Amino acid sequence: MFDFQPLFEFSRQNCVAICSFLVPANLLTTITTLVLVATGQSLTKMRWSRGIASVLAIALFLHVSTWFMIGIITPVTFILFGLGSTCLAVNLLAVAYRQEAQLLSAKLLSS
Repeated sequence: MFDFQPLFEFSRQNCVAICSFLVPANLLTTITTLVLVATGQSLTKMRWSRGIASVLAIALFLHVSTWFMIGIITPVTFILFGLGSTCLAVNLLAVAYRQEAQLLSAKLLSS
């Protein structure tokens, strides 16, 4: 059986480096998905962007989960968990409701 403990320890020991990559990456890929939806780009581009953003959000969940496993419950862990949840939800909903999102962006830009 594979032992995940060394991987969890690596995640906790390199928390600052992991978070300093994952937080901006989550935000940038989510913004990229929203821009692709708003400008009416191809569905393939939207799905790639959504997929990359989803992988990054799940990586953030898994990283924060290593802290939850050892009982470190702080506001930072909840903020990061919330950030990952928000990015994941926005990406999934933006592509699922892309026609409505495009109409909304057109209304906002014409006002």
